[in-house]
Amino acid sequence: MTPPTRRALLLGSLLLLSLAGCGLFRNPTPLRPELPDADAPAQRACLQEARGSESVRDLERQRNPQNTPNWERLAEETSARVNRAYRDCLRRAGLALPGGVEAVRPR
Repeated sequence: MTPPTRRALLLGSLLLLSLAGCGLFRNPTPLRPELPDADAPAQRACLQEARGSESVRDLERQRNPQNTPNWERLAEETSARVNRAYRDCLRRAGLALPGGVEAVRPR
């Protein structure tokens, strides 16, 4: 093998390793699910209450930073629980629920 070929192989290998490593340290899921922005102060209070609810905190205790499928499962479950808590709070406060008849559930 000639030195330029060896150098090209080494550079190609380093490039592939660096590109492969980029995906290892990304955040697989958002930390907080996205809900529509709350307009009224009561809606903002319900959103804050929903994100800090006991059921959501229970899920955070199950989070394993070393296990990507765990993060993905918990992100879906967190989204559903925050949405449920938000809607429950709006009902208790006598406010209109956002959206249509039923919340969209991710599959």
